[in-house]
Amino acid sequence: MNLEQLTAFVEVAQVGNFTRAAKRLHLAQPSLSRQITTLEHDLGAELFHRARSGSTLTVAGESLLPLARRMLADAASVRRELAELAGLQRGRVRLGATPTLCISLVAEVFTAFHAAHSGVELHISEHGSRRLLEELAAGELDLALITASHGTSTERFAVRRLLVEELVVISSSAAPPVIDGDTIGLSEVAALPQVVFSPSYDLRATTDAAFRAAGLTPTAVVEGAEMDAVLRFVERGLGVAIVPAMVLIERPGLRAVRLREPTLTRTISVARIGDMAPTRAVEVMQQTIARTATELADRAGATMRPARPR
Repeated sequence: MNLEQLTAFVEVAQVGNFTRAAKRLHLAQPSLSRQITTLEHDLGAELFHRARSGSTLTVAGESLLPLARRMLADAASVRRELAELAGLQRGRVRLGATPTLCISLVAEVFTAFHAAHSGVELHISEHGSRRLLEELAAGELDLALITASHGTSTERFAVRRLLVEELVVISSSAAPPVIDGDTIGLSEVAALPQVVFSPSYDLRATTDAAFRAAGLTPTAVVEGAEMDAVLRFVERGLGVAIVPAMVLIERPGLRAVRLREPTLTRTISVARIGDMAPTRAVEVMQQTIARTATELADRAGATMRPARPR
């Protein structure tokens, strides 16, 4: 016997009519009848009492029906498990992230995910949070690591908060510390030469707002830089910068000092389309992101902590 024969048998048993069963299975009635006849021949027993008014199960058919349903259910389960396995052996995951997360959290996530599932293609889109949510809504991304919505509605997204991270002031470890002590105030930062991010960065909006609220005008020695450039300029001693604590991991050329009140923080979240079930590969990627974020928080100490769910 085969699965097609069992499917035909169960369908006829349910509707009690060969013609209706054939239509529901999108088969010609002679084809369905041949499948049932072959199954009966293989089993050595009639499965249906055939009559013009319909078909009813024989004793043998009644015995076979629960077994056939169980075998079809097992076959469906096998298909699902193999499909999920295939999803982790091949396929793709399209992840969007802000620039600061690309050089820190995403690098760690991709390393861990690729080591376990090397057959899955990984695609990255590097933009600000608003643009990432637009790409997610358009179906261009599977997941987006965001730090702020900037007025973009998140109602249609499933958003999971991961980390609350402090912004810290970094300087070159080859130069003397910018201040004696463990913390620095915004007014003291404003008096130092700064390497300032491009206006397109979420961080730039956050720091500009903080200086504006304090009535301060920072001193910019370099303005409009991208993240990699900011870190290199600071390492070379051109000035200081305000960055997420996460980017300091494994960067011995930089030292950091925490801000005094008001402390600046950002919340990192992962978003996906809320009304669409993720593929197995995307689900595993989301789990990898959450696990890696927790590990980074443990390594970063007081400047980073897991976010509480809303």
